[in-house]
Amino acid sequence: MLFHTALALCLVLITVSSNLAIANKKERGPPQTLSRGWGDDVTWVQTYEEGLFHIQKNNKPLMVIHHLEDCQYCQALKKVFAQNKEIQGMAQNNFIMLNLVHETTDKNLSPDGQYVPRIMFVDPSLTVRADITERYSNRLYTYEPQDLLLLIENMKKALKIQSEL
Repeated sequence: MLFHTALALCLVLITVSSNLAIANKKERGPPQTLSRGWGDDVTWVQTYEEGLFHIQKNNKPLMVIHHLEDCQYCQALKKVFAQNKEIQGMAQNNFIMLNLVHETTDKNLSPDGQYVPRIMFVDPSLTVRADITERYSNRLYTYEPQDLLLLIENMKKALKIQSEL
């Protein structure tokens, strides 16, 4: 009888402690990663300088996403970007990926202004590809959720340029 009581007490303690751990984990939320929600299976670099190092080392283009956490347009683009399997596959396998919530010191990454969201490509020769643009004349590097097909085309252009270098 004493054994059964001790066993029951142990089971209660284990259940309570695991429930507290689960509740504590839910309160804190998921750990912040470099993906910032743009694709958790994609490998992201932390800084622009690190990205430049890796594009030369790996001979892959760099894709730079400028965004802000409190921007509704960025959030909408992030959602469809993260859900698109083709984009996620290319991002993981063919690009060095960087998403920034602050501007870089490289003025070549803001040729027509510092707006968000803004996506630009840098080839392995360290050239910012000003020729890979979106369809908007006033913001050449902005994408909207409905522009994913054009973004995929532009990612393929960046890969084609990279293979020609």
